[in-house]
Amino acid sequence: METTKPKESDRLLEQAVHDGILIQATFSQVRSKQPDGCTKVTVKPVRLKDGLRYQFSRFCGPKVLHENVEPKEAVRRMGMLLDASFRQLLLQTAEADYQVLISKKGKEAVLKKPPTKRAPSPEALSHNRKKRYMLEEGVPVPFLVGLGIMNAEGKVLAKKYDKFRQINRFLEMIADVVPHLARNRTLNIVDFGCGKSYLTFALHHFLKEVQGLDIQVIGLDLKEDVIRHCSELAEQFGCSGLQFLVGDIARYEGLERVDMVVTLHACDTATDAALEKAVRWGADVILSVPCCQHELFRQVGNSVLSPLLQHGILKERFSALATDALRAKLLELMGYRTQLLEFIDMEHTPKNILIRAVRASSPQSSAETAKLRKSYETFRDFLQADPYLERALAPELALLQEDV
Repeated sequence: METTKPKESDRLLEQAVHDGILIQATFSQVRSKQPDGCTKVTVKPVRLKDGLRYQFSRFCGPKVLHENVEPKEAVRRMGMLLDASFRQLLLQTAEADYQVLISKKGKEAVLKKPPTKRAPSPEALSHNRKKRYMLEEGVPVPFLVGLGIMNAEGKVLAKKYDKFRQINRFLEMIADVVPHLARNRTLNIVDFGCGKSYLTFALHHFLKEVQGLDIQVIGLDLKEDVIRHCSELAEQFGCSGLQFLVGDIARYEGLERVDMVVTLHACDTATDAALEKAVRWGADVILSVPCCQHELFRQVGNSVLSPLLQHGILKERFSALATDALRAKLLELMGYRTQLLEFIDMEHTPKNILIRAVRASSPQSSAETAKLRKSYETFRDFLQADPYLERALAPELALLQEDV
């Protein structure tokens, strides 16, 4: 009796799983439309409490469906995927890559190539692996120890873990804008409304000690006792190029040029005052997390929006979001590329939107400026709003109008 010779792809899949060398298998080019709309499947090993499993990820439109199965079952399912659902397989192992192609007549071709992926570490295989932070737990950082977030061995205190995560999230956003900062001169950075200055110390440490930038950082706040305490800590930690001053955002005139402006949780129009300063200075980077926003709440009105605006809690949230949208659009008009990002999880605070603006390397065309202005004015007028930031930047906006 004639026996069917095993397919090369089946042998490769079984060997890769048996020897533990499979890094990823990617199935693509569907043979026929799948019932769930799946267009691709990837398979990779994951380490769970019950042992090694293989995670199948089915890409179905905007959804990705995951399922973890045992090794033997993984081999069987991968064979079925290639037999019935897909015409192409890229099998990436620690030893080699294999590209498997299935013709319309079912004929199989296998091409062996040098490996393109390194085998994952045991930690990377862990399904619940520890998140890597900009400032790693277990590595003592003087200011984190001094502020009571870490102990002397670098262990993060349980009650301070949310603050530790917030600091690292902030530093991730700082890291993204470092390429936009000059490296051939001393950089001036101002943190308006610095408060207890957890993030000010983090910013100074990251840019100076980690990135090696030449910086002068000023933390500004109205509370004299807070500033006095922060100044003592800066001296204690040996933070050269970091000073804290008592002062009001709107009235601060201590520098002629500032490269980065940070304003975190400045209340209501104090955020706008800081944004105005940043624009006037021509700051390359602006990072702003607004706090309470009352101005637009008192102004907004539109009959179309009455079902929303009649409810105080909805009106408050809508006004806050609309205020940040107007701020972002005004910054774009002033030549910044602007993003609105989630700063920390909503479970910690609803005031978690960060406005990140980077000065564009080249000026906008007149057509782009006109389009931005029309978009902004249409939205503003729809809300019947009269934003502080627009009034504050009126001279600059008038110049832009002349250029259009």
